[in-house]
This record gives sequence, structure tokens and C-alpha cells, in this order.
Amino acid sequence: MNRRMRLCLVALGGAGLAALFTAAALRLPAFGGDRHPYGDRAVRAALHRHTANTIASVNFDLRAFDTLGETSILFASVLGCVVLLRQARDEHRARPEPAGVAPPVRRYALLVLPVAVLTGLYVVAHGQLSPGGGFQGGVVTATALHLLYLGADYRALERVRPLGAYEAGDALAVSAYVVTGLAAVLAGTAFLANTLLPYGTFNTLSSGGTVPLLNAAVGMEVACAVVVLLARFLDQAVEIEEDSGK
Repeated sequence: MNRRMRLCLVALGGAGLAALFTAAALRLPAFGGDRHPYGDRAVRAALHRHTANTIASVNFDLRAFDTLGETSILFASVLGCVVLLRQARDEHRARPEPAGVAPPVRRYALLVLPVAVLTGLYVVAHGQLSPGGGFQGGVVTATALHLLYLGADYRALERVRPLGAYEAGDALAVSAYVVTGLAAVLAGTAFLANTLLPYGTFNTLSSGGTVPLLNAAVGMEVACAVVVLLARFLDQAVEIEEDSGK
């Protein structure tokens, strides 16, 4: 296929996409209107299934299959980074030099570290009740661990994040999400349908049916994935060096 033919295909596809977007935009409700059919249905569904946080209900109930796709994208991205940033044949590991961090920054990092970790875990655990959830809490928890790099040194950080355990946790969390969906199929309903568990008491930790389970699986997956991802980049920046003369 020559260059002119490729440009024609791109132009044809772009024109079709623009026509579809234009047709969709013309049927949107007026800006600032009081008609919100999707939002009203989402709120009713969340209340029916005793999920106080409507966004969590959308993510892990109404469109739980889409969330599985997003989680799989993160899993595949981290896997690709692990393969790309692995130690090459012409590289070796050098002893990391202590980071030059001011003593006040070190004290502040060590003081904030446990608070940040607990905050991340709290956001994950209460995802079905309040703003936040597995994605946000997982990132907070994973990045909070790296305050140890500022508060102590790189070796201390390595001791609290054994990569093998976090890589296994990443895979286990994604598998738990899929298994929860398959359990619904075995129970005679749709994949990831919120019908396995009782909905519980509204506005409590045990409410929402399978929403807390899927939210916790995503929180674990995101936390482990971010830890592994940052570990690979830190290895390249701190430990891995090219062999001399290469």
C-alpha cells in the first residue's frame, strides 16, 4: 500500500468518525439542563444495591467488565515495563549510593510514611462508601512506601518491598477479579453480576454485595503494580550500570 492510499484511508476513517461524533453531539442534552437519565439510573441502581458511593457502583457493578479491561491494561503495561527494563547482558548492579537528603526531609518522610500508608488502605477499604476506591487508594499506598527511600535509604526500601511478592500479588489480584466474575456465571447469572453476596446494610463496610470485593482486588492490583513499576525505574536509576568499556 503506497503513501497516497494510506492517506486516503486515514481521511476516510477520520471523516466517518467526525460524522459520528457530530451526530452524537447534536443529540446531547442542553448544557446546564436538569435531565440526566444516565446519572439518575446510576444513582437508583447504587441505592438499590446498598452502595453509598455511586461512582464505585458504576465502576464495580454497572460496568464492572469495563473496569476489568482497565485493570488488565495496567497489568499488561507493568509486564511490558518489567521486560523492557530488565538487566541487560552488558549491565551490572552497583552498590547504591546514599541519597543526599536534608535531615528535616528525612524526619518528615518517616513521620508521614505510616500515615500515608494507612490513608491509602482506608481509601481502598471505604471505596464503596466514600469518594475514592481501589485505584486511588492503591496509588496512595504504593507511593507512600517509597517515602522510606527519602527517610532512610534504598536498601531499607528494598527490604519492605520484595519484588517477587508484589509481582505475585499483582497477578493474584487480577485473577481474583476474574474469578469473582466467573463465580457469578457458575451461579447462573451474568459475568461479574452483583448477585453472589447479600447487599448488606446501607452505608456500612459490608454493604454493596461484590462491590467491596472487586474494589479490594483493584486496590491490591494497583498498589502492587505501581510498586513493581517504580522499583524497575529506580533500579535503572540507582543500581544498574553499564559495564565499563561498553
